[in-house]
Amino acid sequence: MYNHAPENYDCPICRVVQNHFTPTQPITRPEDVILQTPLATAFISARWWPNNPGHVLVVPNEHFENIYDLPANYGAGIHTLAQKVALAFKEVYKCDGVSTRQHNEGAGNQEVWHYHLHVFPRYNNDDLYTRFWERELTTPLQRLPYAQKLRNYFSQTNT
Repeated sequence: MYNHAPENYDCPICRVVQNHFTPTQPITRPEDVILQTPLATAFISARWWPNNPGHVLVVPNEHFENIYDLPANYGAGIHTLAQKVALAFKEVYKCDGVSTRQHNEGAGNQEVWHYHLHVFPRYNNDDLYTRFWERELTTPLQRLPYAQKLRNYFSQTNT
């Protein structure tokens, strides 16, 4: 229903969830994954905004293009994992708050045709929404310390 992915779409998020990385894959890497449950996977986003580094994408482990297709049990699994990420941000990043954001269809600014929920660490006066178009592609080396800190947190909390 209301799908826009081209025929034979090679979903980059499915590759992350399935741990199917190639040496030439330019963006997300295995070390970006911070936590996986039976229904959802969380990983450091490759695109960052100036004042909100280390934000996380939480995705269903099965391919659903958007909110219209997403079964309720996957939605619950995604939000349960997003809550864990938010609590980790408070402890690890010492952020002032957390925001979530999700997009559907081209008019809704969806760019990857796999449902994904952004979880942002927020800081007082960070101007996330006014600087939304200033995002930048990061390197695996830039993301690694954020992923390591979050994985360490989850390993210590037995999540």
